[in-house]
Amino acid sequence: MNNKTKNDVKFKSGFVSIVGRPNVGKSTLMNTLIGEKIAIMSDKPQTTRNQIRAIYNSDDLQIVFMDTPGIQKPKNKLGSYMMKASSSSMKDTDIILFVVDESKRIGVTDKEIIENLKNNTSKKILVINKIDKINKEELMDLINMYSEIGIFDEIVPVSAIKGENSNTLIKVLSKYLEEGPQYFPKDMITDQPEKVLVSEIIREKILMYTDQEIPHGIAVEIEQMKKRKDKDIIDVSALIYCEREAHKKIIIGHQGRKIKGIGKSAREELEFIFGNKVFLELWVKAKPNWRDKENFIRTMGFDDNK
Repeated sequence: MNNKTKNDVKFKSGFVSIVGRPNVGKSTLMNTLIGEKIAIMSDKPQTTRNQIRAIYNSDDLQIVFMDTPGIQKPKNKLGSYMMKASSSSMKDTDIILFVVDESKRIGVTDKEIIENLKNNTSKKILVINKIDKINKEELMDLINMYSEIGIFDEIVPVSAIKGENSNTLIKVLSKYLEEGPQYFPKDMITDQPEKVLVSEIIREKILMYTDQEIPHGIAVEIEQMKKRKDKDIIDVSALIYCEREAHKKIIIGHQGRKIKGIGKSAREELEFIFGNKVFLELWVKAKPNWRDKENFIRTMGFDDNK
């Protein structure tokens, strides 16, 4: 493929892995850079479970971002899968974006990630997120603290939630990418199947509506997703798995109010995304300890052997 644009400008492309501990804003950052909602967001850690690819396109640049689960010690088989997904993303990638937040000290998990990065030959960009929460003097202290480590090619402060410095970060990434092919069509912003996106949106709404009542022991399986032949309506039937009967009651809520709220919120977002009316049915089933059942997590699209 010709790697030149109409003005004979070099076309650059490459793969960028976004890594970091849970809850530093990796998914929010990726969504901001792409300009579309690709990954679900929550203020709870470990929201992202799969490696999600999102594609940034311009006339002379294509960046394939890989958002990964937050790196932490796994507590079950699903956690092991997520840990491997994060670790594998740091291999065979052009640039690693290591995202940290405004914390004034480098925590244990961040130190472990930094030690792993020291042996990695990819370019390394440190992104200090959530700078809207600190003043300029505090930011300079953070930049100096991380600069002393000596492994980062550049340090870019951003506020992903406000979009501050997102264009600067794209320019920095472009500087370190080389001339290459267009890996995906220009109008493509993610390689995630529609069913995966739908299930993730439903899961996000559950996290929002249940607040601290439900831990991350939920999964969503799309049993049916089909557009009607005679009407401009998409029928979606989804099964929500939780780990306890008590959690099932919480998700459903008194007289079904909570599940109705979850469904309404998910349906409205799906209708916006697809530009179609959506008829959404949600069912809830308790499946004890599903995160430790290897066969089940594989049927849900996870595989800790990958």
